[in-house]
Amino acid sequence: MLPQLHRHAWMDSEIEAFREQVRRYVAAEFSPKLDDWRRQGYIPRETWRPFGDMGFLLPEMEEAYGGAGANLAYQLVVQDELTQAEMPVNIAVHTIASHYILACGTETQKQRWLPKLTNGEMLAAIAMTEPGCGSDLKAIATRARRDGDHYVIDGAKTFITNGHTSNLLIVVARTGEAGARGLSLFVLETENLPGFRVGRLLEKIGMEASDTAELFFDGVRVPADQLLGGIEGEGFKQLMGQLPYERMLIAVPAAATIDRALELTIDYTKQRKAFGGTLFDMQTTRHKLAELATIAHVVRTLVNDCIQRLLDGKLDDEAAYMAKWWCTEQQCRVTDECLQLFGGYGYMAEYPIARMYAASRVQKIYGGANEVLKDLISRKL
Repeated sequence: MLPQLHRHAWMDSEIEAFREQVRRYVAAEFSPKLDDWRRQGYIPRETWRPFGDMGFLLPEMEEAYGGAGANLAYQLVVQDELTQAEMPVNIAVHTIASHYILACGTETQKQRWLPKLTNGEMLAAIAMTEPGCGSDLKAIATRARRDGDHYVIDGAKTFITNGHTSNLLIVVARTGEAGARGLSLFVLETENLPGFRVGRLLEKIGMEASDTAELFFDGVRVPADQLLGGIEGEGFKQLMGQLPYERMLIAVPAAATIDRALELTIDYTKQRKAFGGTLFDMQTTRHKLAELATIAHVVRTLVNDCIQRLLDGKLDDEAAYMAKWWCTEQQCRVTDECLQLFGGYGYMAEYPIARMYAASRVQKIYGGANEVLKDLISRKL
């Protein structure tokens, strides 16, 4: 779809070759299984091991920890290609968790977990949201109490992506006073962990193949050396340290969804017969598609600019917030307008546009609700 409009300086020949490798792998190994994964409500964890062996899971990870040492654009290309194939957000969460360990962990912690996260032996999740706490992280109630050379964790989490399939979990828990200064992050290896329980798989209106679960911690004993970074009270700062990159992990899929939705809709309208011609022959249809193509171009231009600034170390928090909220708003608008052009077929779950429409809605909620991000932007005005 208008590829000449989407070119940017960071898209060199090596990254384009990498993109093509990812695209071929996803088409051959993931797409044929996606319907089954949707029906069962999760993607099996073992799916990601060969993906990691191919170097696609965490290409940006340092060579010392099993990666290729590529720049962050490579991971964002992976997210782009997964999204265009309708794959859900599981690996975006995995990479965020991995980057917490890379940025904040002790060297022993990095050596212990990062190679397994890079090759797909471990799949990561982040246990942040609670039944009574979403974007307001300062209100987290899950508590970790020091007991000798262990911490004891009690609490509950909800809406946890990869909660059912992950075997490494970063848990946000309160180790001190109320507010941001009392939060810490713990890294848990969850297989056969006493006191840890995965609740029901939550049924969503979209992204059915992405497992979203409730998690419960009832006196879970965690060795003290699994406190991320080894210092209590650093959790809020650790969570905030990766914000620009994390927002791009949402903005890039927004752009990818817009491009794919528009591509499908243009193709459909050129084939759909209506009133003696095709739907595309109608001026109202062409004008609508022109509007959507313009939105797609502006979204990609913004996203590509932010990627370049991220690679240059110049992407500030506010610009990343802007990209996240605005691109996801446009994603929801474009998928809605495209679905309308499909008519009744667009409302049928067997059509990709229907699934993309449903999956898009959550983009305005997770990763910081758009209303919260607008408020954060306004504080710098």
